[in-house]
Amino acid sequence: MKFSMIFEAQLADPSPAQERQVLHDCVEQAVFAEEMGFDRVWAVEHHSLAQNAHMSASEIFLTWVAARTRRIRIGHGVVTMPFGYQHPVRVAERAAMLDVLSGGRVDIGAGRGATKQEMSMFGVRPEDTYPQLEEALRIFSAAWREERFEWHGSLDIGPGAVLPRPVQAPHPPLFMACSKHETLKLAAELGIGALVMGFAGADDVRAMRKVYDDARAARSGERFVSDSANDHLSALCPTVVLDDADLALRLGARGQRFFAESIAHWYGNAPAPTAYAESLGYSDHVAAMAKDREELVAKLHEADIPARPVDTGTFNAEHAYGDAARAVDYVRQLADIGVDEVMCLIQMGTVPQEACMETIRQWGGHVIPRFRTHDAGAEA
Repeated sequence: MKFSMIFEAQLADPSPAQERQVLHDCVEQAVFAEEMGFDRVWAVEHHSLAQNAHMSASEIFLTWVAARTRRIRIGHGVVTMPFGYQHPVRVAERAAMLDVLSGGRVDIGAGRGATKQEMSMFGVRPEDTYPQLEEALRIFSAAWREERFEWHGSLDIGPGAVLPRPVQAPHPPLFMACSKHETLKLAAELGIGALVMGFAGADDVRAMRKVYDDARAARSGERFVSDSANDHLSALCPTVVLDDADLALRLGARGQRFFAESIAHWYGNAPAPTAYAESLGYSDHVAAMAKDREELVAKLHEADIPARPVDTGTFNAEHAYGDAARAVDYVRQLADIGVDEVMCLIQMGTVPQEACMETIRQWGGHVIPRFRTHDAGAEA
């Protein structure tokens, strides 16, 4: 099993000074992750989502991280693929350049960038997001594999060469952000890896693993976007780990509450999130999240929309918050499910940098070593 971290560059106070500090903090965390034995770092791409994500140019962030590391893989989790955000050939060129300069360490995830705020910034239409995402994947997987490439579909491209050529053959591994069962099925049919949310807990991850595996078993291969499939499933694991388990629980619940409210704001027109007093305890934040979840479920029922774990999972605080033993227990659940990669979400808008760094140290020193291949017998 692999271990990674994902960066949103969230911040409770979106002032320019704090924004700059958070971006530098994320770089520091990513570099430390390599030292502590993590296998990969992922960076999102979002636009104009104040507080929720200030990672608008993840290719720059990942290049900066790649220049300061030697081993850890560098993942776009994800690139927004609809053509209004960026031309597929530019995605292929940028990724190949980073793959060369990093020594073949790049992974590419595809996403729709489907918030109203982001689409309005780039003139993207909701109905175009899925077909253009799939076409973009086909375009740059072909552009990487063919020395002289052309494409005639929604876009007319070439003939010409995409230069430089990537180091990895036939190309960097491909993934897709999957927040719904429908997108899990699509990822499997396209032959690409799945980056799944895990906010609803291990039971929901188990259900998503089954959907993905069932779709893989049923596919014919006709819809593959490349001539090689990537069947890797990575599941999100919100976590804060400290020697002081009670403090970790409080910081984790506080950070996740902020995360949940920022998502509800940009994806569901809820009020903007606010910062929270340090005096509030774990139970206070859990109670607040439960109330928010109940209100969301009520709204969904009123609109005659079934309430699913994917809708309400961000309000569940039963994750890897506490000491290292708690994190090991939670990762063991994910391992039993058959998750290929545990994707740690540590950098949440209200979690202090020192707590993020200590969490990385705890995972590297006490959690990750328990799940390496040579320790498999001890875990049985």
